[in-house]
Amino acid sequence: MAEVRAARDAVRDADLVELRLDFVDRPDVAGALQGRRLPVVVTCRARWEGGQFDGSEDERKRVLESALELGAEFVDVEAAAGFAEDLIAKTGGGRIVISEHKFELPPGDVHSRFAALRRTGAEIAKLAVQVDSLEDLSTLFDVAEEAGPDRDRILIGMGPAGLASRVLSARLGSRWTYGGDAVAPGQVSTTRLLRDFHFRRIAADAALYAVVGNPIVHSRSPIMHNAGFAAAGLNAVYVPLEARDPEDFVRFARRSGLAGASITTPFKVGLLPHMDEVDPLARRVGAINTLVIRDGRWIGANTDVEGFLAPLDGRLRLEGTRATVLGSGGAARGVVVALLDRGAGVTLSARRRTAAQAIVSAVGGAVGEWPPPPSSWDLLVNATTVGSQACPGDPMAGAPLDGRVVYELVYAPADTLLLQRARRAGCETIGGIDMLIAQAERQFELWTGQRPATGLFRDVSTGEANNV
Repeated sequence: MAEVRAARDAVRDADLVELRLDFVDRPDVAGALQGRRLPVVVTCRARWEGGQFDGSEDERKRVLESALELGAEFVDVEAAAGFAEDLIAKTGGGRIVISEHKFELPPGDVHSRFAALRRTGAEIAKLAVQVDSLEDLSTLFDVAEEAGPDRDRILIGMGPAGLASRVLSARLGSRWTYGGDAVAPGQVSTTRLLRDFHFRRIAADAALYAVVGNPIVHSRSPIMHNAGFAAAGLNAVYVPLEARDPEDFVRFARRSGLAGASITTPFKVGLLPHMDEVDPLARRVGAINTLVIRDGRWIGANTDVEGFLAPLDGRLRLEGTRATVLGSGGAARGVVVALLDRGAGVTLSARRRTAAQAIVSAVGGAVGEWPPPPSSWDLLVNATTVGSQACPGDPMAGAPLDGRVVYELVYAPADTLLLQRARRAGCETIGGIDMLIAQAERQFELWTGQRPATGLFRDVSTGEANNV
C-alpha cells in the first residue's frame, strides 16, 4: 500500500488517478484514499476480467463498498460481477463506472454490449474491446455517434490499431481517457498523450489527420504535426493508424472524414489505385507518401523526394556520384528518382531481385548484387526497414563500408547499427530524422497552406523543445 500511495502521489499532469487495488496483496481502502491530491477511480479487477485479485467476490465487494463509503470519486465494477447491481443501488448509479473488457477477438455485437451497459443506470458505461483493424475501430465511432452527445461513457479500442481511440476520446464522447505504461494493450503514457498529441486541446470536431502504416506505433510524425497545428492555432489533430491493408485504411478514412494523411510502409504503392488524382512526381516514382483531400477528392503526392535531397544539399555533389540504394519498396523508388534527377549513377540492391528489377524498369538505374560488393559506391542509402525498432539489425551485416557517405532512412532508433558501424569505418553519416523532418514540413504545407515555424519540427522531434 505504501507503493500504491507513492505511485499515486508521483502522478503529474493527470486529472484523475486510477487506484488498482487488485495489484496489492492486502488492499487498504482508507490508506489508498488518505491524503490524495487528485480525484480517484478505485478499481479492484477480478482475474476473470484481466485483473489480479485472487480473493472471493465477497471480499472484492467489501473493498469497493468501502471505497464508496469513504468518498472515492468513482468506483469501477465489472458488469459481470454479481454485486454490480448492489453498488449501483447504493448510489443511484452516481460515481459508478460499469465496465466490460474483451481481450479476445472483437465481440460480435459491440452495439448491444454498450447498450446493455448503459441500461444498468451507472453514471459511466465503459466498454474496452480488442481491435485488430481500423474497421473494428470504426465500430466504436459508430457506437459513439448513435449514443449522442452525453459524456456518459468511455469507449476504448485495445491494441495497436486502437491507439486512436485513446487520443480521440472527445470525438468518442468519452468522459476521460487512460494514460499509463502499457497497463492495458495499446495504452500510451500520459507524457506522450500531452507531448505528442497535445491531448488537452483536441476538440470533438477537430480536423483529423493521420499517419498510416503497419507497424506504426513508434512513428515520430505525430509529435511534429501536432506541434505544428498547436503553433498555428489550428483545430486539428494527427494520430497513428495501424491498418490491416489498404482497403482497411480507405474504409476508416472515408467513415471518419479524414482530412489528410502521411503514408508509410507498406502502403506507399498499395494506396495508389485509391487516389482520384496523383501528382506528376508521385506518378513517376510510382509511390505516394502523402494524401491530400480537397473538396472530397483524394490526391496522392510524394514529398519523400524533396525530403531525401534536402540533407544532401551542400554536403555532397551528386552529379557523377556512384550511389547504391538498398531496398525494393516505395521508399527506394523515391530515392532512385531523386538521385537520377541529380545526375548520380544509381544501383539498386535488394534481396528480392525481381522487385528491384521492376523498379529499375519503371524509373531507371541498374540492379546490383546483394550485398553490394566492396569499392562499388560513394553514397550508400538504406531504404529498407532493417535497423528499425520493428526490424532490428544491420542491412549490410558482413559487408564492408568503404564508401564516402552512408545515408540511413530509418529514424527510430536515431542511431542504428548501420550508422554506428559507418562512423567506425570513417564514413560520413546522415540519419533518417533529417529526411523525416524535411518531408513532413512539405506535407504540413500541402495540408494547411503554410509552412511550420522554422526549426519547430526539428526541435520537437529531437526533444529540444521546452514549450510542448
